[in-house]
Amino acid sequence: MPFIQMKGIKKAFHHHLVLDGVDFEVCAGEVNALMGENGTGKSTLMKILTGMYEKDAGTITVDGREVHYRHPKEAERDGIVFIHQELNIIPTLTVAENMFLGREQTIGKTGWIRQKEMADEARQYLQKLGMDIDPNDMAGHLSVGKQQIIEIARALSTNAKCLIMDEPTAALTDREIQTLFTVIRTLKQQGVAIIYISHRMEEIFTICDRISVLRDGEFIGTKQIRETTFDEIVHMMVGRQIGERFPTRSVRIGEERLRVEGLTQKGVFHNVSFAVHAGEILGIAGLMGAGRTEIMEAIFGIRKIDAGTIYLNQQPVKISSPRQAVEYGMAFITEDRKGKGLILQMSVRENLTLPKSKQLATAGFIDGKKENELVRSLVERLQIKAASAEMEVKALSGGNQQKVVFGKWLAMNPNILILDEPTRGVDVGAKKEIYEIMNELAAQGVAIIMVSSELPEILGMSDRIMVVHEGKVTAILNNDNVDQEMIMRAATGGEA
Repeated sequence: MPFIQMKGIKKAFHHHLVLDGVDFEVCAGEVNALMGENGTGKSTLMKILTGMYEKDAGTITVDGREVHYRHPKEAERDGIVFIHQELNIIPTLTVAENMFLGREQTIGKTGWIRQKEMADEARQYLQKLGMDIDPNDMAGHLSVGKQQIIEIARALSTNAKCLIMDEPTAALTDREIQTLFTVIRTLKQQGVAIIYISHRMEEIFTICDRISVLRDGEFIGTKQIRETTFDEIVHMMVGRQIGERFPTRSVRIGEERLRVEGLTQKGVFHNVSFAVHAGEILGIAGLMGAGRTEIMEAIFGIRKIDAGTIYLNQQPVKISSPRQAVEYGMAFITEDRKGKGLILQMSVRENLTLPKSKQLATAGFIDGKKENELVRSLVERLQIKAASAEMEVKALSGGNQQKVVFGKWLAMNPNILILDEPTRGVDVGAKKEIYEIMNELAAQGVAIIMVSSELPEILGMSDRIMVVHEGKVTAILNNDNVDQEMIMRAATGGEA
């Protein structure tokens, strides 16, 4: 008997039908992957299960009992914990305070919090995940990947009977992913049901027992992992064949666009030198914490450098702010779309046109016609799924939010494009669309730097690959006869 069974679930927002009679179930001791393109209703279905949204129709049973949760706390009391794709970390609290938020351990009824006891217990759960994180550290000072680990540890600390994991590995390194998989296998043996939402096919076929697919708000079917294939699942998800995962590249690489020499920020990265040319995609690989993002932030003027020189079109320049970088024709798509890439309370239209507002204005007033034409072209080009361009961007699915970030910078027609985890949380169909746009931009002479933790993506899209380990460049490889093992060897400090 399934631990959780959802039947005939319907949900509409503003007369827009998001879920149309969806069935879903998960059994104790199994991992059921919930898959579908961005905007197909996966997160909405889970929010209904956990009481964040009210369903319009259908039934939900948990352990044989029909339930109707009105708040996530009610679901959590029944052992159902949702680890969201967008992190719910409070940056000004410690790791331990985040883990026990709402469940603080106090001395009797005094309200005094047992800080030491909470820190000790938090440390135990973090160590189960193989992470040496100080429970007394401020959560906001940690990387996105470590913040994700805190969320997972928090869920484990509630003795959950069902874990819902929405893109749990999006910001994790390969080593951390393997640690997480070990934990998942242990939880399965203990009878915990796991609902696993991810767009990473390799992960799905490694860790899951079944795959349940949604398309356009409808339930398409469930397949046993051992009885299906990558191509069959993709076809179920998109209703069409999408061909090879990575589009073929036939781009002529031109003159040097960007070169850095001896770039150094003390304690973060040291003596970094590389170049990228017009029409080239330079992939940046390395483990989390290696300094990849920090190097890109320094080039874009977000971080100050202690030494080194940046050359644009072979001319030395000083970039002291992102505004200056943009004026030089650079664009930076950040990995943290919610914190740094978008203004969530603004509409899709406002986010897409924000960097180009000056060019769209005449005598201080935005030209509405020009603005609407730009927005329409970007929405169509990127296949952004939104009821209208006036929707608040926070109401979009994670993948569609990422497309808005992408579109915002495409509107600037940059010469140099830095992409930090560009397909994080993006479905297989949308990934292909982003890859095709990258190829299109490269064909137009744009120099692209792509930081990615997905080695198949690095290998599938890069002309050359730069590997970073502990703030130093350990290898720059031409992407011919390169494999994942060679990259990982360099990423861990060995010889490539």
